Amino acid sequence: MAYQTFRQEYLQVPPVTRAYTTACVLTTAAVQLELITPFQLYFNPELIFKHFQVWRLITNYLFFGPVGFNFLFNMIFLYRYCRMLEEGSFRGRTADFVFMFLFGGLLMTVFGLFVNLVFLGQAFTIMLVYVWSRRNPYVRMNFFGLLIFQAPFLPWVLMGFSLLLGNSIIVDLLGIAVGHIYFFLEDVFPNQPGGRRLLRTPSVLKAIFDTPEDDPNYNPLPEERPGGFAWGEGQRLGG
Repeated sequence: MAYQTFRQEYLQVPPVTRAYTTACVLTTAAVQLELITPFQLYFNPELIFKHFQVWRLITNYLFFGPVGFNFLFNMIFLYRYCRMLEEGSFRGRTADFVFMFLFGGLLMTVFGLFVNLVFLGQAFTIMLVYVWSRRNPYVRMNFFGLLIFQAPFLPWVLMGFSLLLGNSIIVDLLGIAVGHIYFFLEDVFPNQPGGRRLLRTPSVLKAIFDTPEDDPNYNPLPEERPGGFAWGEGQRLGG
């Protein structure tokens, strides 16, 4: 019974969120079980381009450190905001969401050549949070019950939280920068006088990922609870 319930809930998670979150959890589990080591996963341009260990271009986005508070915190934010994007502004546009993943990952990898980061998954999560926050500007957030602010400030609040914990803010700045570039090219520039859409999803992705109609039995996660937990609970203004 419990297995069937879990399986049903798991299959209701939209495909991109389900695939990415599962890959992150399985990668962490493999490291915990010592089947692989972080040294086989981290971002190393020399090993990638000179020794053709191309899997590192992907695996450095899948490992968030050993199981602990930091891992759980990142997994909660990754799952929540990735799912809300996929069920919100990317609803019925799986190919466009996959393209955002590819564009963001490629741009972050290029930037990663110039910063001293060996794992980029946390920065990728901040990118997802940034895009969601800019597309939901009127949602009010409650961070640990201490701060109340509108959604566009969430990435900066998270950066301040990282600073308080003594962590490097390079991760947050990288995620914010890539998220802003995507948001500007996709949402801002096309609506400017003389602007046009520069990011176009390749037709091959649309052929693979886009389905002609929605599943009538699909049960989306409500966006009225954008944070889902005490540090991210929110509501729409006027609601």
